[in-house]
Amino acid sequence: MPLKIPTSKAQIQDIQTERKRVAVERALASPFHKGRIPADIDLDRLDDPAEWNRIPILDKEMLRAIPPQDFLNKFCNAPRRDIAELWRSGGSTGTPLFYPRTFKDMEYGRLSFARVYDCAGATAEDTVHDSFPLGIHPVGTLMARAAQSLGIGVNWAGAGNSTPSQAQINLLKMLEPSMWMGMSSYGLHLANMAEAEGIDLANGSVKTLICSAEQVTDAKRRKIENIWGAELYDGFGMTEAGMMGCEGNAHDGFLVFTDMFYIEVLDEETLEPVAEGVPGTLVVTPLWTNHATPFIRWNSGDIVTWCEQGDSTGPYAIFPVIKHTHRTAGFFKVRGINMNHTEFEDFMFGNDNIADFKVELSTQKDLENLDVFIEVRGDIPTEQIQDELKINIRNTFEVTAGVNILDRGSLAQEFEQSIKAQRFLDKRT
Repeated sequence: MPLKIPTSKAQIQDIQTERKRVAVERALASPFHKGRIPADIDLDRLDDPAEWNRIPILDKEMLRAIPPQDFLNKFCNAPRRDIAELWRSGGSTGTPLFYPRTFKDMEYGRLSFARVYDCAGATAEDTVHDSFPLGIHPVGTLMARAAQSLGIGVNWAGAGNSTPSQAQINLLKMLEPSMWMGMSSYGLHLANMAEAEGIDLANGSVKTLICSAEQVTDAKRRKIENIWGAELYDGFGMTEAGMMGCEGNAHDGFLVFTDMFYIEVLDEETLEPVAEGVPGTLVVTPLWTNHATPFIRWNSGDIVTWCEQGDSTGPYAIFPVIKHTHRTAGFFKVRGINMNHTEFEDFMFGNDNIADFKVELSTQKDLENLDVFIEVRGDIPTEQIQDELKINIRNTFEVTAGVNILDRGSLAQEFEQSIKAQRFLDKRT
């Protein structure tokens, strides 16, 4: 592996000092950054906040202004002969961009993904069932390759659009992997489908779950862990950088690999650094995966809090911890009331009688209509759960909703063709 885990904060600081200079030099070689970054910036004083802050923040709106066909020539700075593959952006523009990764980038990319397995306590004795999407978005293939680099065997199943959910359940039973990885919503769908068929995953072979690319609320975590009978480790990454961090054994946030990614947590208005525990916008500078894409001071759009020392133990505890505030989550405005998606999801998954759900907004007779579709666990009378849920939604969110009962497994089949579960649908006209 090209980098060993640092053993001190001073060692991390030394790496950042050296690699920030490289990041600026590579950015200055990009036509896009010329004129943005002052030509007289002092490369020997980048640890001085006053000098570093002369580099302007890079945000999604700036990328949107680059025509996709010009991106490789205007923003990127590596010759095509050096490019190993391209990573699809996670949605920073209306038309997705494709970020080239050089062969050298890929060494560090695989390393960042491999560290997730270390954080989760995986060894070569494990085998993993990979249900992340396989394709032009890198998470599925990189997690599989990273596992193999550590001697961990992988079943490359992909998400439901690659291998149908029923086939995946059969593979889990037959191959008995010790780990499952995929998006948390798909893990829940697989578990619900298995439960509907009378398959007890909690007494199965999987003891560790690795998720990424979606928010995992406390209620969703409890539900997934209870049904699978396994411990969930959540990873945090972005295609602009790589896999940036993972939960440790305390599950109190993401341990960020700051020897690979320099992070700043800044006030949203002043862009000044915030204190520990204070929400701010996450700004990222990749230190090693920047041979072709010179992202520097990239405003990721994530609102997080940070602390220098979390509660996890082990070698990765040397790294700081960030935790999402979920303030960037979407919301519906229903009859003048803001309904936050994350809060509603937490509310629904906090009900042990509900296996899964989706929400639809529609227009009927010129009026906004909110419908909640649920799958029910156990033998609870339909009318009872419908009445209780209607009352609880009205009391909690101050909106009236219709509650509709679906057959078990219906939502898993509906979500199967999506990379991410479309749990909130706005069909208003």
